[in-house]
Amino acid sequence: MVSLDKAIIASYDREGVHFELFLDPDNAYLYLEGSKKDLKNILVVDEVFEDAKNGERHKAEAIKKAFGTTDIYEILKIMLEKGEVQLTTEQKRKKMEETRKKILAIICMEAIDARTKAPIPIQRLENALEEVRIHIDPFKDPREQVPGIVKLLLPLIPIKFEKINIAVKVPAAYAHRCYGTLKSYGIKKEQWLSDGSLVVMIEIPAGMQGEVFDRLNKLTAGQIETKIVER
Repeated sequence: MVSLDKAIIASYDREGVHFELFLDPDNAYLYLEGSKKDLKNILVVDEVFEDAKNGERHKAEAIKKAFGTTDIYEILKIMLEKGEVQLTTEQKRKKMEETRKKILAIICMEAIDARTKAPIPIQRLENALEEVRIHIDPFKDPREQVPGIVKLLLPLIPIKFEKINIAVKVPAAYAHRCYGTLKSYGIKKEQWLSDGSLVVMIEIPAGMQGEVFDRLNKLTAGQIETKIVER
């Protein structure tokens, strides 16, 4: 267990009353990012404080009134989910970068430039984020943040989310090898021809078309036919 001088503080305010806990920085971070599912070894001290640094503990009555319980693990769960955790500078930087990359990946995968109908290069999105200086919440679901971020980026990039249907014909020699990959993208229709070749219709986010074409070409040594049939 980490020593008190290396612990971080979680704080929570309810009805004008302030509450604090001492937490292990590494285990608290793992829980907040979702890789740690239990609450074990997060608390450094099994006490609820009014001022942790000065050792001022809360009375049981105040704790019960605020949380509806005096169970320290129930209180910890509430404070991790609703309170504020003072992560280390390095933890904040790391989590911010992870969330930022996930947001960019979602936009790149699912959106296109409305003017050119082409996928948006990730560097273009990176530059736009820097220019607009958008706030990203490191612990909020990246997908939930995408709509708000896209709205702020629209003056710089005409981002449009849409799906496209692609007709794919795979020669007999590669049909079975490609089938699993095509199925992973979502097959809407399929037909096995008399010569053993496979014809399918898949629906994908528009921004993924480059990835899909590259992957299928590699699997078939370029011997594949594709056609976008509608946007």
